[in-house]
This record gives sequence, structure tokens and C-alpha cells, in this order.
Amino acid sequence: MKSFFIHFICLFFILAAAPDLSADQTASPSSAKQTLRLMLDWFPNVDHLPVYVAREKGFFNAQGISVEIISPSETADALKLAATGNVDLAVSYQPQTIIAADQGLALKVVAPLVRHPLTTLLYLADTGFDHPQDLSGKKIGYTVPGLMDVLLHAFASINKIDDYTPVNVGFTILPALVSGQVDAVMGPFKTYETVGMAQHGYKAAFFELEKWGIPDYEELIFVCSPAILKEKQDAIKGFVLAMEQAFAHVAAYPEQSLALYLDAVPQADKKMETDAFALTRPYFATTLGHDPDKWQAFADFARTHGLIQNQVDAARLIHTWQ
Repeated sequence: MKSFFIHFICLFFILAAAPDLSADQTASPSSAKQTLRLMLDWFPNVDHLPVYVAREKGFFNAQGISVEIISPSETADALKLAATGNVDLAVSYQPQTIIAADQGLALKVVAPLVRHPLTTLLYLADTGFDHPQDLSGKKIGYTVPGLMDVLLHAFASINKIDDYTPVNVGFTILPALVSGQVDAVMGPFKTYETVGMAQHGYKAAFFELEKWGIPDYEELIFVCSPAILKEKQDAIKGFVLAMEQAFAHVAAYPEQSLALYLDAVPQADKKMETDAFALTRPYFATTLGHDPDKWQAFADFARTHGLIQNQVDAARLIHTWQ
């Protein structure tokens, strides 16, 4: 088995190599009406590819905005900083947004990014887990505090995983698995971490949440605070319209879109990102808007299974563009 430290160092360099993503390179300061600060949910990867397409194709510039793309230092940072107005927009997750709303954070969902779940409960294939219940008594990691640990609790309850020990592994998924720190991890994407593991010689296996009792939900979304939406509504609407153009471009020109992304993030592992893009592309949004019934179904599920304590009116979280 390859050394845990080798993989940790590899991950360190991936994170360290993430580019210093300053304001929209296609927009001149004199022509930009406003700069928006967008914080990602994770280090830059192909899940965010449409954002880079919008920037590199000049779609943001055409809307009179520039977009500064920021990577979080911790996996739970983006939503909190958006809710407090410390960043203008954040990439977040539907379940995390509903949980945050239950906790009193003021948020508005302004656009989709990935329409369906990518999250899995992932483990090494040679461990022989055939059913989630096989993880009873094991150590199970999670990636995003306040979201994946809560989803893990619900998943464990539904699938009768007893006496497990939760462990926050953050970004360090593979090192935690191969070192034996944990037996499985809640949070890795079936379209991304599986590719990275294969590239390092490890075969991943996983339980897809939506096939084991968790309702369908939107994996990645764009959120902001109501105050920022009111203050910068024209700029944020411009961001949303530019993203709509980017979704169409990705659908029509996938190879060019991937090339644009790889040029924008030159430190990315091209083989890994290319393989991950092939898996991720079918899940990207193609249109704007959200299904309030789908959102409410997840909110009701969340309350039933103890993810939230209060009734959340999901429709009030969604901003409808005129």
C-alpha cells in the first residue's frame, strides 16, 4: 500500500497550487460596474467549470461585472461568509442551506450549479462492505462540518448503522482512508474523488445517498445574503445570466469548455480533471430556477429525521428572477 504521507503531500500540493484567482481577467476595471466576490465550496475543480467558462468567455464582462473567485480555507466557510455578507456569493449545497436556514442564517438561493446528488458514503473497494449496516461499529469520516456529519447521522439512522464514530477529515479524504484513520467517508463525490483514487491506484466503492433513503436534492447552488441581494441585485442578476450562458456553452461545446477551464487553472491535474469532467457534465444545470416542491420535500425529510428542528418554508429561500 502506498504511503499515507505521499498522498497527504500530493493533496497538499494540489491545494497549495490552487491559483491566486483575482478579479475577472476578461473585464477591465474601468468597464466593470461592480466586482462580486464568489467563494467556492472546495478547492477549484471541474465541479466549478461553468464559473470559469463564464469568466474566460467574457460572459461576466458582458454583464458589466467582474468576479473574484476565492477558495475556502475550511470546508464550511463559504456558506457562513455568504450569510454574513463577507463574500457576495458562495457555492453551497441544498441540504446545508436548509440546515443553515433552520439555524437562523439569512440566505437566498439565486441559481443552480449541479442539479442532483453527487455525494456518496465512500470506502475502499477491498474492505468488502456490501450494505451500509456493515459500517456499524466503524469510524466514519465526513468532509463538511454542519452538513456531512448531519447527513451521516440521518443516513445511519435510516440504514441502521449503529455505534459508529464520526471523524472530521475535511479535505484529506484519501489519506484518512488509506491510513486507516476512518473506514469510510461521507461527502466525496462519485464524479471526482473516485477518479483521484483510481489515479493513485485505489479502487473506490460507495453508497449513493439517493439510493439509500436520502431524497433527491441539488448538490451545488449559488447563494447570497438577502442584504447583499438587495444591495447588489443588478450585479447578481448579471452573474446569474452569465451562468445561464455558461451552462449552454458547456452543453454545446464540452471540449472547448474543458480547455478553457484547464487554461484558467493551469495547476490542475489534466488527466484527473478530464476524467472527472466526463462524469460530472451530465449533472450540470442547463437552465435557471429551482423546483420548490423538491426543495420542500427535502426540508420535510430533514425535519422528520432530525437534521433540522423547525419547519422550513423552502420556497422562501429561493429567489425568483423576473
